[in-house]
Amino acid sequence: MAHGNYSVVSEFILLGLTDNPGLQVILFGVFLLIYLGSALGNLGLMVLIHISPQLHTPMYFFLTHLAFIDFCFTSSITPNTLVNFLGEVRSITFYACAMQLLCFITFLVSELYLLSIMAYDRYVAICNPLLYVILMPRKLCVQIMASTYMYGFAVGLAQTLATFQLSFCDSNRVNHFYCDDVPLVELACSDTSIKEMMLLIIAGFNTLCSLLIVIISYVFILFAILRMKSAEGRRKAFSTCASHLTSITIYYGTIIFMYLQPKSSHSLDTDKLASVFYVVVIPLLNPLIYSLRNQEVKNSLKRMKEKLCLAVK
Repeated sequence: MAHGNYSVVSEFILLGLTDNPGLQVILFGVFLLIYLGSALGNLGLMVLIHISPQLHTPMYFFLTHLAFIDFCFTSSITPNTLVNFLGEVRSITFYACAMQLLCFITFLVSELYLLSIMAYDRYVAICNPLLYVILMPRKLCVQIMASTYMYGFAVGLAQTLATFQLSFCDSNRVNHFYCDDVPLVELACSDTSIKEMMLLIIAGFNTLCSLLIVIISYVFILFAILRMKSAEGRRKAFSTCASHLTSITIYYGTIIFMYLQPKSSHSLDTDKLASVFYVVVIPLLNPLIYSLRNQEVKNSLKRMKEKLCLAVK
């Protein structure tokens, strides 16, 4: 790849979030705590769903994959960021940078569509509860997730190849704490117009298409809830959707801010702060949102604690 585009760059220097050594140590501690919490939360949620028969439903099948994607998403970036906080040279090889970008985009796109799939799942569960198991069989759920991962990988591969076919010959200093499309394109010394258009179109298409599925699903859900005669039924329906709506609002809001604003409005320093939120913080928030606001998850966790206590005694 490096010879094909006549690039003289064999590695990139990640400038990170700050040059202040004292602040880097503090950020290392904060990022490490958040990453450990995120890893334990997402892996714990996956294990809890796997060992709890009452959680073996389509909703929790998709939630397992959300936890898996969040874990992989943050793990593709945060460990390298932690090393760079304490290292004097924050370098990453040309091909490692390409692999990081590929993983980043793959899991980013996969999560976008998974959130829209989860919205459709809630629509089926609330609007057609008697047919829920028939309309969302296990085989279909597996096929949907396989398609989501394959599409995410295809988008990631296309974007990564387009980025690393550019020529990097003037500077290798990436104004970010990981390899992201926007700061990498800023470094290129060849024509980037096609890549910039590709980035805007693909990011816009995937964000808007997945968001449209979410909006349509929740419009039907809202009408179904308003038709319910029981106040208790409406409360349960709203409670079922609350966690998912919270995740959607946080995730889509950050993505739209990052990728769908005009180039003239972009500030790499502002983008870095936004990136911290959805790369590091959101993977921690999702397991907290779904465990603290979900009574079934809390009940399963309580049963698991009781079994562990009995086993110890």
